[in-house]
Amino acid sequence: MVAETADTRRMSDAILMTGAVFMGPRRALSMEQLWLDPPAAGEVLVRMVASGVCHSDLHVVDGDWARPTDVVLGHEGAGIVEALGSGVRDLALGDLVVLAWTAPCGTCAACTRAEPWLCATPRGSGHRRDAAQARVHRADGSPVGVYGGVGTHATHQVVDAAAAIRVDPRTPHDVAALLGCAATTGVGAVRNTAGVRAGESVVVIGLGGVGLSALMAAVDAGAAPIVAIDTQPAKLDLARELGASGALDPTDAAAVTAEVRLLTDGGADHVLECIGLTSTVELAIDLARPGGTVTLVGMTGQADRARIDVYRFVEDGKRMLGSNYGSLVPGRDIPRMALDVVEGRLPLDRLVTEHIPLTAIDAALESMRNRDGARRIITFEDQIVPRYPRLGEPGMG
Repeated sequence: MVAETADTRRMSDAILMTGAVFMGPRRALSMEQLWLDPPAAGEVLVRMVASGVCHSDLHVVDGDWARPTDVVLGHEGAGIVEALGSGVRDLALGDLVVLAWTAPCGTCAACTRAEPWLCATPRGSGHRRDAAQARVHRADGSPVGVYGGVGTHATHQVVDAAAAIRVDPRTPHDVAALLGCAATTGVGAVRNTAGVRAGESVVVIGLGGVGLSALMAAVDAGAAPIVAIDTQPAKLDLARELGASGALDPTDAAAVTAEVRLLTDGGADHVLECIGLTSTVELAIDLARPGGTVTLVGMTGQADRARIDVYRFVEDGKRMLGSNYGSLVPGRDIPRMALDVVEGRLPLDRLVTEHIPLTAIDAALESMRNRDGARRIITFEDQIVPRYPRLGEPGMG
């Protein structure tokens, strides 16, 4: 008889999961059955209920951002806590949690400055690829990483407890997923980074999930007027329904600049660039009034550079801010936004274009390339049996 070891006990407790694995730029994601270790100390097992397909995922798949291969993709999701590792005190079985792709360490210089969104060593950093953090494995035992420490494009995941943020159980699951990235990035940019106040004028460029979330936050803040800019007529119509007082196509930059200056009496107090194109970054600077603030929210490709008329920028006394993850404090801001949803202040359900199965993720990425819709949400609840077989049970490899 072979003596049981900690490793063999751990393997016998592993559960079978399905995940979409990034195999390299411009390649289809690999839909794989993988083995997931139980949570270690300070971790939780989460059964995923919903995951958004985000533009950051597209940047990875299209090779705009250099990222390691053999990782379960996805960083915008929500799930139900199904198991707790030792030492976890702030979560309970059955909690609805939003997965935050940065779990602040609490000790680095950024964290001690109360800037956890800039944490230098977040828990799960390195996409959980090192031996000490790997929890996902193929049948041959080879480790698979998880993007951003959360890897939400999977039926289950084990994450650091600090990355699992409990929210009001009344929060719709698809909206809870959006609170993992798009919604918090857009809402946080308005509330935390730019600090938009009632009566200030706001321009939002790019009406994807992030931009529409920013627009909703501006409406909630009492900003006026609010001008939405996008090339897609359907998105401009939605922006008007959500409270935009103006909706413009930026194809003719000179014309849109003149119109914004007319609508805002000389330029906007705040311009939020939410798409991540160098051309719209340059446009954003032109649309801000003298003394106004430009907040860059969208992510360009790595090493992209925008041009700036430095003399004019300085002469006009404008400000430019970068907004990383909405300058988010996860444990404070995500539950607050979930409550705003439940109480009707943030209609984030309007962002959801379509609910899809995990197997449709490549098609969802193609739709995003074509700028079709705001957010497609992977839903798992109809695809998951109540209990997955464990390694070693009859019929399992």
